[in-house]
Amino acid sequence: MTANIAPPPKSTSGAVASLKTAVGDAYQGFFDITHNGLALLGTLLAVGLITLSARADLRAGAEEQLLGWLLERQEAANADAMYVAEPTAADRVTAAQPGDLPKQQANVTFWLSRKYRVAPEPLSVLVAEAFQIGEKAKLDPTLILAVMAVESRFNPFAQSPVGAQGLMQVLTRMHTEKYDDFGGQLAAFDPVSNLRVGARVLQDAVKRAGSVEGGLRLYVGAVSTDGSWYINRVMAEHLRIQSVALGKPMQRYVPRPRATPVVAPAAPVPPVAPGGDIEAGGSVPLPHTAPLTRS
Repeated sequence: MTANIAPPPKSTSGAVASLKTAVGDAYQGFFDITHNGLALLGTLLAVGLITLSARADLRAGAEEQLLGWLLERQEAANADAMYVAEPTAADRVTAAQPGDLPKQQANVTFWLSRKYRVAPEPLSVLVAEAFQIGEKAKLDPTLILAVMAVESRFNPFAQSPVGAQGLMQVLTRMHTEKYDDFGGQLAAFDPVSNLRVGARVLQDAVKRAGSVEGGLRLYVGAVSTDGSWYINRVMAEHLRIQSVALGKPMQRYVPRPRATPVVAPAAPVPPVAPGGDIEAGGSVPLPHTAPLTRS
């Protein structure tokens, strides 16, 4: 009996050889293309260099283009470095939400914001500070705000021709010691510090004069006039802000203060020690006829 024998499996050597040949051909083609491309690039580069060395105008143009490209890259890198994120930057800002204020203060804040075109957030801090200082110094806070409005229109960086600076336009050079408790003269441009120093000067002036109107005359430094032009403006704004705070209709008629003659004293008036109600320093006020905020 003859046994059935399976035929031997088909050899795969032919397929392997074909695959190797295809891979080899592809590699050789890639090598040839790359080699020829590099050779062509080198040739073009050599021709370009020879041309640039022979043509000064072309060389200058190429240098300008290259320099411009490098400058653009440098400016882009500097711009990226300039706008580095600073998550704590908000801590330097003097601002608060007006909605967190009591009703009277919020009304004043929004009214001043509309009239003087100042953002309500920084105004919120100033209004709250004025009310707090007014309570300590026995001054109407709306009077303090009126002085700020007339003096600087709530510009913390304002400066007059004679050197009065900041919100309350205090002569920094004459009240240097009052800024010592706030770190020095540059505190004149810090809104809260300037407000405290200015309110202290106003408090001293009112005490020395014995009335708000007389204190305003001393505050503005009116020596040769009765200061009615300044007193009228401040008192008018004071009554408006007061009406807003109390929720009353705006007053149309503002009583004008009586003009008082100005007589220079024969001798300097003895200085009166300040009340010390405001945390803004403990300096001795100036003689009666010396200007407090400007010359």
